[in-house]
Amino acid sequence: MRVLVTREELVARVEALGHDGVLCELIRVEPLGDEPVDARAYDWLVVTSRNGARELARRGVTANRIAAIGPATAEALGAHGLQVDLVAATHTQEGLRDELPEGTRLLAAAEGARRDVLGADFLPLYRTIELRPEVPDADVALLMSGSAARALAVTGAGVPVVAIGPQTAAEARAAGLEVVAVAASQDLDGLVEALRSRS
Repeated sequence: MRVLVTREELVARVEALGHDGVLCELIRVEPLGDEPVDARAYDWLVVTSRNGARELARRGVTANRIAAIGPATAEALGAHGLQVDLVAATHTQEGLRDELPEGTRLLAAAEGARRDVLGADFLPLYRTIELRPEVPDADVALLMSGSAARALAVTGAGVPVVAIGPQTAAEARAAGLEVVAVAASQDLDGLVEALRSRS
């Protein structure tokens, strides 16, 4: 089976399952600033993606406590020497909302990220640019964001998809894509397991 992936590190994991991993970048990240981020006025700095973690590390950040949406984001923060004080057990904004203690919150994320869940102030760190690549032939695509789903849909490739979580699945369906599986845990392990279970 030919499996379209959007991150290079997934190629080896797909091939370990006996499939052919085909890399196709659907989105690009564009930073929105370079100045250091000072979040000390808030009880919690909330980070919801690995791209956000990288941007905070690149710019430099000072925070009281940091909450990560899931283990992949926490790992990215930790790799840059940033201490994570809370990782949501359910890797969604709703999961974070339910686990975060009371206090003021700053959500540092992509421009256009969901802002109606956490009751947080918002700092856009980067812009996600949806690309229009030539999509190679594939039997299924692994998608990790709604923006990637929209970008794939615009190409008209018609590839069925495995989504990293319910939000990505919903956006894929809204864009007209066929969702054949949804990861049980919203991380790379869950995405690969959803592919394996479907194979």
